Amino acid sequence: MQYGICNLSVVPVRRSAGHSSEMTTQLLFGETFDILHKEENWLQIQLHTDQYTGWIHQRQYLALSAAALRILNAQPGVLVSDLQSTVTEKSSGNTFPLLMGSRLILPVENQFGFAGETYFFKGNIITPQAEKSDIIHFAARYLGAPYLWGGRTHFGIDCSGFTQMVYRLAGFDLPRDASQQALAGETLGFLSEAEAGDLLFFDNDEGNITHVGILYNAHQIIHASGKVRIDTIDHNGIFNADLQKYTHNLRLIKRRGR
Repeated sequence: MQYGICNLSVVPVRRSAGHSSEMTTQLLFGETFDILHKEENWLQIQLHTDQYTGWIHQRQYLALSAAALRILNAQPGVLVSDLQSTVTEKSSGNTFPLLMGSRLILPVENQFGFAGETYFFKGNIITPQAEKSDIIHFAARYLGAPYLWGGRTHFGIDCSGFTQMVYRLAGFDLPRDASQQALAGETLGFLSEAEAGDLLFFDNDEGNITHVGILYNAHQIIHASGKVRIDTIDHNGIFNADLQKYTHNLRLIKRRGR
């Protein structure tokens, strides 16, 4: 097995090998993966964080040995917690932004390295503590982020990418897609039983889970729909005040963590 690590701010992961293929998710700086297959200039990968598979271009990663991966996994990882953090690559001198949720090895005097490269970090980090009270705090940081199918960053994010990244920052792991996220956790019977930070799932006319958001308070939801926004929620679903209609049908309420 071969391994890799994302050494860029963000890398598109595509459904098939080719720049015109649909982007299904994204890699963030510091995320590692297995390399499953190579096809010309493209690599099929499986992310270690959520086991999601897809294709990246071969110029958009650094190779890791099995020994290097073990060392990385043994280190206390931290996450970038704001939109002002940067990293400078020692070999080239290039400085580029790091996005919220990017993973770093705990910096020693703001310096760290992997795959033979050294980096100098400037910014803010957190060590996730698995605190449910942090979910709403981090969710609010994404307000206004535009919707982007397959996105996982403040510069473009989809509904399940939003919930996954918010929960990651708060210290909880979620799968990538809404339908996968709906399978785990404690099921609640009524909206009145839910508390801020719980996950709300919505279905289409065929009964398939197609949308997810986070309960913001007793009567509001924060979710990615056009952009990350706060809307009214009740037992029927999401009411969009701008459109003056219900836009999503509530199907399921899940609780992950305390």
